[in-house]
Amino acid sequence: MTVRDTARRAFLPVAAALLTAVVVATGYLVLREPRPAGQVGRGPGAAPDAARSAVPVPSDWPEPDGLPDPFGTAKPAASGPPTRLRVEAVGIDTVLEALRLGADGELVPPEGDDHAGWYADGTAPGDVGPAVLAGHVDSKNGPAVFYRLREVGVGDRIEVIRGGATLTFTVTATAWYPKNAFPTERVYGPTPDRQLRLITCGGVFDRSLRSYRDNLVVYAVAG
Repeated sequence: MTVRDTARRAFLPVAAALLTAVVVATGYLVLREPRPAGQVGRGPGAAPDAARSAVPVPSDWPEPDGLPDPFGTAKPAASGPPTRLRVEAVGIDTVLEALRLGADGELVPPEGDDHAGWYADGTAPGDVGPAVLAGHVDSKNGPAVFYRLREVGVGDRIEVIRGGATLTFTVTATAWYPKNAFPTERVYGPTPDRQLRLITCGGVFDRSLRSYRDNLVVYAVAG
């Protein structure tokens, strides 16, 4: 079955970078980024050192080395690129390909149907914000890597291997959205914690357009 996906606009937050998610003729997720992504964290006017020194500190208090910094930015749970995704409940176990923007501003898709990819210029799994992972649902050759994503339920666990560490996420919701009414801010908007978005296409296949009408989004949070 040949899959053709329609255009989709999205905000992917690595500080509010505007992205457009488009699933094109072969079922790929495509993102556009009109300006460089920033970093999520403290505002440019923050002055944590001044804030700490404004309160008198007793002379017998221990030195601050090794103590948690309440003004510090949360450290990533792991470093390096994610290399593998597992959703044991539905039998998904796939390597992850880094997906980047091409010269035309579109995300270059995974090379095959048997593995998924992650948007490498956006939030990485385990960092604060929603990390986006995308994969095909099927192709003319049959079921693809995210074919059983529709069977995922709330409470199911998702594992991402990154930098030799296994990061665990728990599914909090799944939703089907018509492509012509996609809730971009809900899916791609900033989050205060570490989250995942697993996205594929599905629903009714429109043979006249040779495209699925809907997108499936799986929401998950770290822990």
